[in-house]
Amino acid sequence: MRHYPVMLPEVLSALAMQAGETCVDGTFGNGGYSEALLGSADCSVIGLDRDPNVIPRAEELAGEWGDKFRLIQTPFSKMDELGLDPVDAVVLDIGVSSMQLDQAERGFSFMRAGPLDMRMEQGGGPTARDAVLHLSADELTRVFQVYGEEKRARHVANCILSAREQGDIATTSDLADVLEKALGRRGKTHPATRVFQALRIFVNDELGELYKGLCAAERLLKPGGRLVVVTFHSLEDRIVKSFFRRRAGEVQGGSRYAPEIKNTGPAASFNLPQRSVTKPSKAEVGDNARSRSAKLRAAIRTGAAAFDADDRLLPDVISLAELEARL
Repeated sequence: MRHYPVMLPEVLSALAMQAGETCVDGTFGNGGYSEALLGSADCSVIGLDRDPNVIPRAEELAGEWGDKFRLIQTPFSKMDELGLDPVDAVVLDIGVSSMQLDQAERGFSFMRAGPLDMRMEQGGGPTARDAVLHLSADELTRVFQVYGEEKRARHVANCILSAREQGDIATTSDLADVLEKALGRRGKTHPATRVFQALRIFVNDELGELYKGLCAAERLLKPGGRLVVVTFHSLEDRIVKSFFRRRAGEVQGGSRYAPEIKNTGPAASFNLPQRSVTKPSKAEVGDNARSRSAKLRAAIRTGAAAFDADDRLLPDVISLAELEARL
């Protein structure tokens, strides 16, 4: 599958880079945003990525743009721990990339036979196989319900426990077979889709990384700095929406039943250029099916101090650290 930087015109417009400014591309991937940003103004870009497979592409950009671009191999949640000077913009494209899905050995996709891995960093930490083999029925049910929004999560968890009593579940094909038997084939969506998504989000702590990354960006951005986030899942968008609105001074959003309540706590650390979400154009969705669920939200940093972290934005699910302690 060809890699498309999703909602690129909207991202560039929201970031509005100017000469001499610096942007952190927190999810470098195949470098689509970084390359476009470097071409949009006489600016600098710092790419971040925890996947070592992106290094050759980063070297290409560094060769082309010289000291205007550099890659730091790290999770974007640690961007404020790298000793960087305050930056003018941060962009995050959340989730798995088409490149990762295409690599069978990474174990992200049930469409390609490979080890049941799903780790973005490819080194250390529990794999999807570890989760499938060591989480309890209750824990698997919660992971599938929250991260995959799988309606038959309990049934799927019980089927996995039965299957693992009979032998190993070591490959993407092994798990896909279990799920197809458990859920059957209905409609166009493969029965493994939601469970694979849930396991990927769990194994990479994607929601925790997202929240920590938003807080890190808040601490790293200059006053007037722009934070742009593209999400592909309702859980991701919910976290971004709640984070932005709290940081903008809104405790609760207004509705026809209740007035909007303003925060009486810390001064707003972000302003929202618009409260509504931006979605891809019909033309882009027609050209790139992956973009159909994309949502873009943007905020502008004020001069106020960063808020304290608030983990209440994250759902209550067993942590990756708890699974790792069992292995």
